[in-house]
Amino acid sequence: MALEGKSSRRSLPFRAGLSIKLDIALLPQEKTVAPPSTSLALSNAPPPKTTPTDDLLRQVETLSASELDALPFGLIQLDRTGRILKFNQTEAKLARINRERQLGRNFFDDVAPCTKVREFYGRFLNGLSQRSLYETFGFIFKFDHGWRNVAITMFYSEKTDSVWVLISQTSVTPPPAR
Repeated sequence: MALEGKSSRRSLPFRAGLSIKLDIALLPQEKTVAPPSTSLALSNAPPPKTTPTDDLLRQVETLSASELDALPFGLIQLDRTGRILKFNQTEAKLARINRERQLGRNFFDDVAPCTKVREFYGRFLNGLSQRSLYETFGFIFKFDHGWRNVAITMFYSEKTDSVWVLISQTSVTPPPAR
């Protein structure tokens, strides 16, 4: 893949003067599974370190609409059927669509049918069936105004039985001549 090896570092303003630092790297496709949330280990060893991205994912459901909109990347929450529950303004601007019109619609059938492929929709379905999903992969959204090369991170929320889709734009290229 031409995008492999590219990386991006971002710092996100968060609450009460805190910021979250994200390192996003496009790597060869690899399936990762989130650790079980009910494991118990007795040890004197320090707890495993988490990344800022992990911290953000754990807190994303507590963010207000304005905090979601302030994020420098797109963020969409989907229910088990693919219906859009939340859609931040950053993604609406990058995709050049009206956010309010997308809420309640099916992401895969009505909003972004190009995502109803094994590489995207297949991961969504598999993550729901296993109730565990944390994967990052490259994807291209093909719009008339240009192709958006993005890094997608999909993660399952056990708390809300939903999937969050984080969209980080890597570049925009003109569509091929017709």
